[in-house]
Amino acid sequence: MTWKGLGGILRANGPGEQGRAEAGQNVSEDESWSARKTRWMNAAHARAASFSRPATAFSTTPEPRTIGSFARGRQITGGNFLFAGFLVEAPETGIWDLPMPDESFEAELHGFTWLDDLAAVGDVFATGRAQEWTHEWVRRFGGGKGAGWTPDLTGRRLIRWINHAILLLNGQEREASAAYFRSLATQTIFLSRRWKAASPGLPRFEALTGLVYAGLALDGMDGHVGHAIRGLARECATEIDADGGLSTRNPEELLEVFTLLNWAAAALQDAGRMPAAAHMAAIASIAPVLRALRHSDGGLARFHGGGRGLEGRLDRSLATSGVRGAPQNGLAMGFARISHGRTSVIIDAGKPPRPEASANAHASTLAFEVTSGRRPLIVNCGSGATFGKSWRRAGRATPSHSTLGIEGYSSSRLGEAGMVSGKEAELLVDAPRDVAYERDEVDGGTRVALGHNGYSESHGLVHMRTLHLGYDGRSLRGEDALVAPNTPDKKRFDLAFDRSKLAGVPFAIRFHLHPDADATLDMNGMAVSVALRSGEIWVFRFRGEVELTLESSVYLEKSRLSPRATKQIVLSGSAIEYSTRVSWSLAKAQETPSALRDFAMDGALAVN
Repeated sequence: MTWKGLGGILRANGPGEQGRAEAGQNVSEDESWSARKTRWMNAAHARAASFSRPATAFSTTPEPRTIGSFARGRQITGGNFLFAGFLVEAPETGIWDLPMPDESFEAELHGFTWLDDLAAVGDVFATGRAQEWTHEWVRRFGGGKGAGWTPDLTGRRLIRWINHAILLLNGQEREASAAYFRSLATQTIFLSRRWKAASPGLPRFEALTGLVYAGLALDGMDGHVGHAIRGLARECATEIDADGGLSTRNPEELLEVFTLLNWAAAALQDAGRMPAAAHMAAIASIAPVLRALRHSDGGLARFHGGGRGLEGRLDRSLATSGVRGAPQNGLAMGFARISHGRTSVIIDAGKPPRPEASANAHASTLAFEVTSGRRPLIVNCGSGATFGKSWRRAGRATPSHSTLGIEGYSSSRLGEAGMVSGKEAELLVDAPRDVAYERDEVDGGTRVALGHNGYSESHGLVHMRTLHLGYDGRSLRGEDALVAPNTPDKKRFDLAFDRSKLAGVPFAIRFHLHPDADATLDMNGMAVSVALRSGEIWVFRFRGEVELTLESSVYLEKSRLSPRATKQIVLSGSAIEYSTRVSWSLAKAQETPSALRDFAMDGALAVN
């Protein structure tokens, strides 16, 4: 039995905390007093809930709404468990006997989202695994033991258990069915008492949605539904702003919240009950924001710790919501979107999240992503959270984004520590106080003009960026400038210039490429050709006193064991005057036929 992570393959001799210890993890390291207290309270309430009156049946027939991945289900039935950036290879081992290389790996197991994947396979072997592992969880952890007794994980687990009840109960003995219902009741009582202990935002939405599901589905548990409806309404009113965004500005997190709200609303309406007005208003306000954060290939923009989202989830959630309409033209959760022809551009045009909401936020102000048809072209590196602390920190820095950065500095700095889910995390500090944005329809396309003062205090410089996408979607023109706009800024720039021994303030404009984009230097190093798998070729050119290089980069995906190697286009220079400007362009080398069908498919699930 082995587990594999960023550091390679390590042998693990036993399950649970022993395996985690061999992976070099101290399970109690950095655990605060408040985190220990929360854990103890969860365990106490879980044990107390186990003595409550059990449910005996479903009062309504549960309808599955969660959809898993067939490829991932096949991987699990083959004994390859890929969770939280770790792969445990154990074809002859039950899921609860696996070594736990990390707490996040263990949490994903207890959340039971893998039930969706086994249900997607649906054969006899996958069904047997689902039944065996679920009933084994009841035997081992049903009395309140184990890492799964947190409000968010319990809500996530209840949703899956109820969604897949027919699969889990089919052909089971009466004793196993009774234990299953008894555990469902225990978890429901626990949630009714502990949902407020979940962190605000996504964890609390998961807890409350699970409570809605269980209250509606289980015989004798309907008394909890009213409390859950009111709780969801309060969370919608406090966590979703008037424009349909979250304070974290994480697009994937917004999608997960939107999906949960849709599930809860559908379950209530199917049972003849109306969701609260604030609940439905939140769904209506989030839908256009998500449409604005969607690239032309259907994936989400990757900003502030979020990924592209599970395959197909965004389209399904938007269809389920019933909310029609085009994406917003203005800023959506602080992001600007331009889309013409086959090309979409999404830009971080808002202030970074507030410090208290910035534990997963990135220093990505004015960074952008470009997608052509089904093919991502310009990207950000993404979140390195599943690859360890060093990668997590690196992924949050400005050089990991497609924007301009002053060498050695990020537009927002990582500073003081805050608590996230009981653990310390670095928050964004010294963030830009002013972020400007304007949009115009000019010169045969859409132009956005942006700026931020994140380097004002340190260097007296403001970063200004202009992007222009033609109406045919075939050319993107840009200009980046570093400007000292007033007398105090000019004095700060003079001090920074003196510190550099008159060499100037070094900067780099980075354009990270997707791993599937093949880039080569052309025209004696004065241009870069980028070929996409669709057959399109884009050519990058520039003007200004900068040096063009094609350098190594990484693409960080939580579904993989290690960062994917890729390339980045870098324009390097030094600001020696109060105004330094660099122009660049990215254009298709030839027209793309309007009827082009992009048949090339990416790997469904990769582990390397």
